[in-house]
Amino acid sequence: LEKSGMTISLIIFGMLIIAYLGPLTVDLGKGMAVLSNTAMAIAGCLMFFVILAGPTHYIMGGIMGGAGEYFSRVLTQGFHTLTFYDEVAGNWFQSWTLTYMVWWLAWSPFVGVFIARISKGRTIKEFILGVVLVPSIFSIFWFGVFGSVGFYGVLETDVAILDVIDNHIDSTTFFVLDKLPFSDLTIGATVIAAFLFVVTSVVSAAFVLSMFSSGGDLNPSTKTKLVWGVILGALGLVMIFSNSIAAVKSIIALGALPFVYIVLLIAVCFIKELRKETFK
Repeated sequence: LEKSGMTISLIIFGMLIIAYLGPLTVDLGKGMAVLSNTAMAIAGCLMFFVILAGPTHYIMGGIMGGAGEYFSRVLTQGFHTLTFYDEVAGNWFQSWTLTYMVWWLAWSPFVGVFIARISKGRTIKEFILGVVLVPSIFSIFWFGVFGSVGFYGVLETDVAILDVIDNHIDSTTFFVLDKLPFSDLTIGATVIAAFLFVVTSVVSAAFVLSMFSSGGDLNPSTKTKLVWGVILGALGLVMIFSNSIAAVKSIIALGALPFVYIVLLIAVCFIKELRKETFK
């Protein structure tokens, strides 16, 4: 929607609040699980559709080449800081690589607690397979598919995908889908999936915060969850009115700094607990 202003943002935000307050009133298996499984099913269908409807050979070649390149260089790239490169490369490293590293650190304790909660009763082996291996494989295919389609548009066709990235980066996915068959259907499915992913993120955030504020209760009360849901909604509303992604990124980076050290301590504590288990 062109020139929709603040009105459409507030309407969508209101729909979001209504959508995530409902699942907070029911059990995780009835609310959160249904929404997340639905979102993942839509995402999986979209990925396979793009593989079949897009340049299939090019996409599969891109996935294989990209995965091989990553696994062959993952160790060296992990220690690469671009210290001896020019200012452009250094700025890119700070704006992207370091920002995302700090972003993941900020999320890790919260995400870890939630995943541990829904994985109660699983073995460590099952946990690693379900939380690390499977999502990583899916991510390789997901970014490989859409990344390859993007490269195909730039290198093999004359579509103005770079102009879209430069001027309206949020519209890139819709621009790509618009060039494939059944674009109205796939674009609608993308919007629904993105909305559901945001809803599940807020539900999990409110649930974990409720656990923290109730002494580690694995099943916090509905009232506590709803209070945290309202607080998160208020914070989101402030961010909408501030209309500054840069400010949000700065808040995240600032809040994540302590976790650089906290996560290390958590890892040490985890190893100590594992040692206790082996002696029992």
